[in-house]
Amino acid sequence: MQKQKLHPQKTEGLHLSNLFISQYFTSRLADPSSEANFSFNATEEDSRSVLQAKFNNVMTLCAMVPLLVFTCLNSVLHQRIPQKIRIAGSLTAILVVFLLTAILVKVDLDPLPFFIITMIKIICINSFGAVLQGSLFGMAGLLPASYTTPIMSGQGLAGTFAAFSMICAIASGSAMHDSAFGYFITACVVISLAIASYALLPRLAFFQYYLESQQSKPAEDEENKMDLLKKDEWQKSAGDDDKQTPSILAIFKKIWIMAFSVCFAFTITIGTFPAITVDVKSTIADGGKWELYFIPVSCFLLFNVFDWLGRSLTAVCMWPGKDSKLLPGLLVARVIFVPLFMLCNVQPRYNLPVYFSHDGWFIAFMILFAFSNGYLASLCMCFGPKKVDASEAETAGAIMAFFLSLGLALGASLSFLFRALV
Repeated sequence: MQKQKLHPQKTEGLHLSNLFISQYFTSRLADPSSEANFSFNATEEDSRSVLQAKFNNVMTLCAMVPLLVFTCLNSVLHQRIPQKIRIAGSLTAILVVFLLTAILVKVDLDPLPFFIITMIKIICINSFGAVLQGSLFGMAGLLPASYTTPIMSGQGLAGTFAAFSMICAIASGSAMHDSAFGYFITACVVISLAIASYALLPRLAFFQYYLESQQSKPAEDEENKMDLLKKDEWQKSAGDDDKQTPSILAIFKKIWIMAFSVCFAFTITIGTFPAITVDVKSTIADGGKWELYFIPVSCFLLFNVFDWLGRSLTAVCMWPGKDSKLLPGLLVARVIFVPLFMLCNVQPRYNLPVYFSHDGWFIAFMILFAFSNGYLASLCMCFGPKKVDASEAETAGAIMAFFLSLGLALGASLSFLFRALV
């Protein structure tokens, strides 16, 4: 029976939980003396090198730290750097990194230089990705709440595409390097289309309308400040206090419930998926094809499909409302998925018994888990910027993006503890 060892990535924020890409990188880190032609259906029973063993942990650190730091910096400094530079510049930088990654697929490198270059690329992608994500949510905050949905939905669709590509690669039995090269080139094409789309955005009438609406309020504030100069000193001081631009802390006080809710949502999600879910074993496969496809289909494909459906649903349904206490309550209730997945057939296990051994239980939990994550987290991201004035919406969107990234980092950290408890 052929067995495939799985190495999950844990940077959900950009939906990079993609098995075959992780396997491509770890295969390049094997000792040259023991490296053989590697395909998706090949066995991987040989002991891993030190670089292979450390790859996922170092990768997680190189992904989460820049993601959190640059999301925070974007939240604070976004008003000092033009939006065009932040978005177009980040997309261009990410495109260059993916082009370099595609080229390196065809270049033979020793494991150590390849490891160092890969980690530098991960840092760059997540740094620019953090600025891009925060800027996009900030820009969407200027528009009606429904326009935040396509951003969240697009992230879910990207994950679905990655999971589907992984399954196709496994089914084809093709060499991993060839599939990885095609994957990276496809990513370059998609990023290029994103750059072209952003270049066309300012020409759209609806975007110009909302951008001008947001810019009109600061102009009015400047007029009011000029009028205040004609008043006495006491009135001037009082007026300036009332008219000054709200601080980040003042804006945060208006959206803190939504911010902590989205943070908690992704803490639970990343703490569980894929750290625990990827180790669930099928009890009905009995060595057949289903064993090979069980995790790619039941874990990764199902999660990304239903997460995408949940995110997309907010385009037509936004219940409960932005001021409802039910929304944060439902997000807190999602903590039940942690013990539910722990009690599935996760192997190896050391502490807990197995109560939900059948594959059907795992699939049902995964569908509810993914759909609730996509729907409820998207609601939070849509509602956050709508709880403040129009002139504060971009800052509110950037703050929400920071707490989303904070949830990813906390979830990645807790995943080690959750897995150790099983």
